Amino acid sequence: MKINLPDVVGQGYAAFWHFRGRYRVVKGSRGCKKSKTAALWFVDNMMRHPAANLLVVRKVFRTLKDSCWADLRWAAARLGVEDQWRFRSSPLEATYLPTGQTIFFRGLDDPMKISSISVAVGQLCWVWIEEAFEIAQEQDFDTLDEAVRGEVAEGLFKQITLTFNPWDEGHWLKRRFFDAPDSKDVLAITVDYRVNEFLDARDLALFEEIRVRNPRRFRVVGLGEWGIHEGLIYENWRQERFDR
Repeated sequence: MKINLPDVVGQGYAAFWHFRGRYRVVKGSRGCKKSKTAALWFVDNMMRHPAANLLVVRKVFRTLKDSCWADLRWAAARLGVEDQWRFRSSPLEATYLPTGQTIFFRGLDDPMKISSISVAVGQLCWVWIEEAFEIAQEQDFDTLDEAVRGEVAEGLFKQITLTFNPWDEGHWLKRRFFDAPDSKDVLAITVDYRVNEFLDARDLALFEEIRVRNPRRFRVVGLGEWGIHEGLIYENWRQERFDR
């Protein structure tokens, strides 16, 4: 199958589509199609790489069905290959029928289920962390990072994809991926709604309304710039886990 990026995915994601380094990090505004593009990439590339398996993660497991699971199912339909995939809601997973490759879904609210994944075909080589901003503790990300290890089939590569809205410039994601020196293992990009040519006139009008009414909020939700929580600046603070 050949994918015509302008027709199927649209503009603005060529670097994302072709990058093969360890970390692919996308912060962006609402409506910038980052999740839809990631879903298209994973469905297409799992069919291209018969040994590849994918782990999809969000902070809370129950949020996955209406987000990533639905996006991946949409992507299979958009690519015209839905008859080659089986999407199950219990357990939540997706299987590429010709090979048995699997997309697993896990939440950080049950870390033991993440560490115990084993695949029947090929290797677990890709991780997609959706709404990565929800992961407050960098060590939780490190645990996921360490799960992607071992040899992979020839032509395959290990990669972690993070997609999120950049609500707070104090988050560890900014320091680790956007403020760090350039690395061949990291693609850190910012996208906004203007790359999404599939938005209609009403969608665009809504962004214009936000720009006029609340310019500070527009910089985050419209342009994908780093935000400051509630417009307040706290210099002396740290993020800690809260256990009730």
